[in-house]
Amino acid sequence: MRAALIASLLAVSAVPAFADSTSGTVVAFDRKANVLVLDDKTVWSLETLKSVPEDLKSGDVIMIDFTSNADNGWGKINAIEIKG
Repeated sequence: MRAALIASLLAVSAVPAFADSTSGTVVAFDRKANVLVLDDKTVWSLETLKSVPEDLKSGDVIMIDFTSNADNGWGKINAIEIKG
């Protein structure tokens, strides 16, 4: 009984991470602060991104590949791709 209780507590405390993506149009990009704002009003901190595209600018349509952190939003941005 005690082992089952411990196992269930461990299962509940584990938070899975899932790969996900989103896309949108860049409204603002602050290269110095590493902050990106999309047209849906989402604000993305790029501090976890290893390489920001050099030609990224306002008006670009992009896709962001990120690792979500279950109910806590996103954990890490893996890549940004400029579309078109």
